[in-house]
Amino acid sequence: MDERDSCRVLIATQNTGKVREFRRLLSGIPTEFVGLGELEKVEAPEEDGATFLENAVIKARYYSRHFGEFALADDSGLVVDALDGAPGVRSARYGGDGLTDLDRLHLLLENLRDVPADERTARFECAVVVIDPADDKDFLHSLGTVEGRIIFEPRGVNGFGYDPIFVPLGETRTTAEMSADEKDALSHRGRAIRAIAPALSNLVSNP
Repeated sequence: MDERDSCRVLIATQNTGKVREFRRLLSGIPTEFVGLGELEKVEAPEEDGATFLENAVIKARYYSRHFGEFALADDSGLVVDALDGAPGVRSARYGGDGLTDLDRLHLLLENLRDVPADERTARFECAVVVIDPADDKDFLHSLGTVEGRIIFEPRGVNGFGYDPIFVPLGETRTTAEMSADEKDALSHRGRAIRAIAPALSNLVSNP
């Protein structure tokens, strides 16, 4: 492995909400976590994988190769049963280019307008991948899922994306009505990160 001035991990996303979430979840690992927004702007790779894991690998490998550093990427999204699994891997691009998170949220609600409450089951899924540039054919990975349902109107101001319309199983609040710590404890991303954290800690501690 090439010598590095310092061992740090790139968080391969421009989403500042995700960067904050990853830093909270990985705060026990004594290394620096850097979001893409803190680095030179790089054209994003095409996320053409058929699964969340495939897309996470694409992003982690691309940024690890470009910057020559450890890269951590996730791909996650909302899977709605009544929409045959949509938006799925296209959660961040649902409805096409040019839409905001709020636009996509309202589009999803419109597409579920005639679906009754007991058929609005859904889940958030997340795949997390860590790649070492010294061997980017191999990678660490983990998966996390949280089951829930889609409500009829947005509630809450915390979180991001589809959080204001998703109520986890066993909860009455949306994830946008929860504190950061409460959301981390049950979220798909929180579960995936906690699963991969020990291996990531070992990797960056023994470069």
